[in-house]
Amino acid sequence: MAAYLQWRRFVFFDKELVKEPLGNDGAAPTAAPASGPAVSKFLCLPPGITVCDSGRGSLVFGDMEGQIWFLPRSLQLTGFQAYKLRVTHLYQLKQHNILASVGEDEEGINPLVKIWNLEKRDGGNPLCTRIFPAIPGTEPTVVSCLTVHENLNFMAIGFTDGSVTLNKGDITRDRHSKTQILHKGNYPVTGLAFRQAGKTTHLFVVTTENVQMLFKKNLFEMAINLAKSQHLDSDGLAQIFMQYGDHLYSKGNHDGAVQQYIRTIGKLEPSYVIRKFLDAQRIHNLTAYLQTLHRQSLANADHTTLLLNCYTKLKDSSKLEEFIKTKSESEVHFDVETAIKVLRQAGYYSHALYLAENHAHHEWYLKIQLEDIKNYQEALRYIGKLPFEQAESNMKRYGKILMHHIPEQTTQLLKGLCTDYRPSLEGRGDRETPGCRANSEEFIPIFANNPRELKAFLEHMSEVQPDSPQGIYDTLLELRLQNWAHEKDPQVKEKLHAEAISLLKSGRFCDVFDKALVLCQMHDFQDGVLYLYEQGKLFQQIMHYHMQHEQYRQVVAVCERHGEQEPSLWEQALSYFARKEEDCKEYVAAVLKHIENKNLMPPLLVVQTLAHNSTATLSVIRDYLVQKLQKQSQQIAQDELQVRRYREETTRIRQEIQELKASPKIFQKTKCSICNSALELPSVHFLCGHSFHQHCFESYSESDADCPTCLPENRKVMDMIRAQEQKRDLHDQFQHQLKCSSDSFSVIADYFGRGVFNKLTLLTDPPAARLTTSLEAGLQRDLLMHSRRGT
Repeated sequence: MAAYLQWRRFVFFDKELVKEPLGNDGAAPTAAPASGPAVSKFLCLPPGITVCDSGRGSLVFGDMEGQIWFLPRSLQLTGFQAYKLRVTHLYQLKQHNILASVGEDEEGINPLVKIWNLEKRDGGNPLCTRIFPAIPGTEPTVVSCLTVHENLNFMAIGFTDGSVTLNKGDITRDRHSKTQILHKGNYPVTGLAFRQAGKTTHLFVVTTENVQMLFKKNLFEMAINLAKSQHLDSDGLAQIFMQYGDHLYSKGNHDGAVQQYIRTIGKLEPSYVIRKFLDAQRIHNLTAYLQTLHRQSLANADHTTLLLNCYTKLKDSSKLEEFIKTKSESEVHFDVETAIKVLRQAGYYSHALYLAENHAHHEWYLKIQLEDIKNYQEALRYIGKLPFEQAESNMKRYGKILMHHIPEQTTQLLKGLCTDYRPSLEGRGDRETPGCRANSEEFIPIFANNPRELKAFLEHMSEVQPDSPQGIYDTLLELRLQNWAHEKDPQVKEKLHAEAISLLKSGRFCDVFDKALVLCQMHDFQDGVLYLYEQGKLFQQIMHYHMQHEQYRQVVAVCERHGEQEPSLWEQALSYFARKEEDCKEYVAAVLKHIENKNLMPPLLVVQTLAHNSTATLSVIRDYLVQKLQKQSQQIAQDELQVRRYREETTRIRQEIQELKASPKIFQKTKCSICNSALELPSVHFLCGHSFHQHCFESYSESDADCPTCLPENRKVMDMIRAQEQKRDLHDQFQHQLKCSSDSFSVIADYFGRGVFNKLTLLTDPPAARLTTSLEAGLQRDLLMHSRRGT
């Protein structure tokens, strides 16, 4: 009995004198320079410390001078003046960087509460957000303890007279804050604490009247039973279990301690327990705690990592398999991805693969198979079972590796993926689901070092899926041209030649004509170049190609095929043959014949062109010149006959005009020129010989002075006359600007753009009638002047 009455001493901490950190020069930051070797000083706190607290990574002190000091882990002491006299109480919140303090600014019993926001500054010091008196009434009393709820809505203050006040509302602001007295007693209040139980907040008050004795006598089992009989909430029980576990741990009963700590799961921070059992000799205790933590689905990724590391260090494969091989997704109590990473790092590849496959972590499964196990066949099989989107993305990511090691199987999977992909089910494709297909062009880079497989893939896509992207056909053409260019066997080369031409003729290069042409030119595939020239109507290039290779018959053949579309080809052919010194009479004759038939060149220009050829004698162009002169003689005769006819017509028209001027005109028309009915009065007559009923004329005429029948033709003639006069004026203006301008070419270009030099046909007669155009225009003008209304 006497043993229970003795005072017991418990050692909770190890004592060690803290020294000030050394500066960069080896001396303490506040030490004076010394000549000898630097010696660190013991850390000294300011004198007159009255209160302390901790939180947010710092120790907080208050002293008799009214200053508050902060000592962080760096041991750099800082402080500020909080009160004029002294600081008596401090409370540092754990979840907020808020400090509550009680102190005195004047003599007497009048303590003040100040709330400090340590994240904001006011003149270099923490910002004081609220100040209010601690004593609610008029009776003076001394503050004995202080506590603040982490939600910042409750603050309790205990006093030596046994009373407790509660401030409700935002403690950082005066507004919306109310103070009430919760408790009055006869014994000083020594401790206050808030406890949150669901939505209910409890305030625990400790006085000097009685002391929460069972714990002091280590009767934890009795305390637990008593707490349960009094229906203590789970939070209170967890505190008892924690203290019981701490007691057993200090006694060396680690198995019993971990059982008590397990009963605190969900209430006690797991790190508190984990730190106690990190020693390798207690790893089985830590494993038991972590297992229970996972079963209650309260573990995070770090806990999972730690548990798996425990299993691997203990080499307990049975427990490891039991942990990871759950029957359903709902039974998984850990982060799967974290588990896969840990198992992979520890070399447990089969276990990691099991998790990755069963929980659809496809990327991790493929990483392990390809990067660790090097099982490329299994990786490819796995990709073939995936849904379309995952299969497509993983083939883009790992396609090059698979193509390097198993090219044939990889090519087969890519063919299916880009045509009609269906995930395989135990080796059989699911034909009930609709097929999907990927963009085949995006997989071409995978075949960078596998031209044979690339050719097979491209040909398959072009045959099975004709609407494949253009890049498929571009790459296939380039590949066939490369094979053709490097092939030495004539028979194989001829086959490759036919394949390339067939691809060009497939019609797939209409929109990328230039690209196909460049590919053919790069590989000197001349037949393809000529085909593309012809498809692009580049007849000049075809002609130049044959000229460069001195293929005379092909030059003439190109002119015969495309001369109708581009007549200048014949002129170029004649100029080309004219520059050749060898005998080209046959080809010159053929070209001259066509030039003559189409009248493409003046004879003088033909002679000048052939004058450059020393072998081209007069006999070469004799027939051409004779026929040309005969045609010109015939044309001259026709022109002279036309001139004579126009002169006779002119004489007749002049006589008619003279008769109209000098002799009366007798109107003998008996029918209306519009309705073709018998002419009746009132009627309208014109000098041109047309007569109309009055009502017919008024219905069809555009003006009273013009004959409705002759008006269209007369208007055409007048338009032509005006155009001729305007053109004559433009000619004079053009000549004047041409003489005065310093840039004659710009003047000519300007008039060409305005159409001044366009051919103007005044009449529908042959071109030889141009000699009499001016005379006819004058006669027509005179005739029109007299084709006015008569009665």
